[in-house]
Amino acid sequence: MVAAPVKQKYDIKDINLAPLGHQRIEWAGREMPVLKQIRERFAQEKPFAGLRLVACCHVTTETAHLAIALKAGGADAVLIASNPLSTQDDVAACLVANYDIPVFAIKGEDNDTYHRHVQTALDHRPNIIIDDGSDVVATLVKERQHQIADLIGTTEETTTGIVRLQAMFKDGVLSFPAMNVNDADTKHFFDNRYGTGQSTLDGIIRATNILLAGKTIVVAGYGWCGKGVAMRAQGLGANVIVTEINPVPAIEAAMDGFRVMPMAEAAKEGDIFITVTGNKHVIRAEHFASMKDGAIVCNSGHFDIEIDLKSLASQATEVKDVRNFTQQYTLPSGKSVIVIGEGRLVNLAAAEGHPSAVMDMSFANQALACEYLVKNKGQLQPGLHSIPREVDQEIARLKLQAMSIQIDSLTPEQVEYINSWTSGT
Repeated sequence: MVAAPVKQKYDIKDINLAPLGHQRIEWAGREMPVLKQIRERFAQEKPFAGLRLVACCHVTTETAHLAIALKAGGADAVLIASNPLSTQDDVAACLVANYDIPVFAIKGEDNDTYHRHVQTALDHRPNIIIDDGSDVVATLVKERQHQIADLIGTTEETTTGIVRLQAMFKDGVLSFPAMNVNDADTKHFFDNRYGTGQSTLDGIIRATNILLAGKTIVVAGYGWCGKGVAMRAQGLGANVIVTEINPVPAIEAAMDGFRVMPMAEAAKEGDIFITVTGNKHVIRAEHFASMKDGAIVCNSGHFDIEIDLKSLASQATEVKDVRNFTQQYTLPSGKSVIVIGEGRLVNLAAAEGHPSAVMDMSFANQALACEYLVKNKGQLQPGLHSIPREVDQEIARLKLQAMSIQIDSLTPEQVEYINSWTSGT
């Protein structure tokens, strides 16, 4: 295939931030041994030689290692931000200056700039798309049908993006294969639970410097991300309330020791509210009206629509910055509501995102999912495809090896037993 590089080389905040970015990328690499091994193999085998790749991801130190691995594998790669507040500007600068990877991402970019970068990415005419939230894929389907013929497939690692891809498939517009990275065991068991759990609270603490012990924290949604947030909040001494719309995780939350109630009731009790549902307007005008004075609200879902900030702003008599990435909305009653990170991903808006150790597995899945698409080009049906079990198992094996942890192997007798129906008690 003939490469079609983007016309503009890059769009970042400041190329002079590259030395700091390089230092931080090197630090993150200490905790990413699995992706390092994959990069070394890619450098030898060049699975993406001659292919154009677009990655729409949070531009962090961990993402840098994914981008470097893909380029080592021969990809002609372009990187854009998947969220206007998730870019680490020094990392973007380093990728451009030190690795010659075109990056189009600026922390705090407005929506027009964000959407322009999506268009710039599609101008690259990608053969493979790595998406976070499916904005690039949705734009391709809606506005650039003629480019679908160039596409081998896409990968997606967010719950929000998977929901959108499922809707596309239901509507008959997902005419190419998409790898469901989000549901890989070595992704959602660890990234969603331990990564989101720790980094969400990290963002809240950095933004507010408040003590969580003794506070009542309301977690909206008890999927894998919600489980992680609730677990970590409880571990720091908070009293946790869970809100849910699904009876099964609601029972699970109750049996895990958390109080479960509707948001209308939780709004009256919470000191801190964290949304992790992937849905729209989970916290609304009527909830703001019920909250305590000084209640803190933030979101750890992918998009900034989980909190109805438009209704909050329309009610407010005053909005002011009280700390970095922290705004206070004063209501007519005199009460105030504190919002962190403009309702965007709090762990990236106010902190550094997930720890490198969990992103090591997530991005290993991304890299190997891209390789799987290339190896199976023309053989996969349109729609969502799971990460092969053997890939999941290999990532886990490599991670255990890097952690110097050994596990048992089945004996021949045990193998025979589990593969037989004739043996019993």
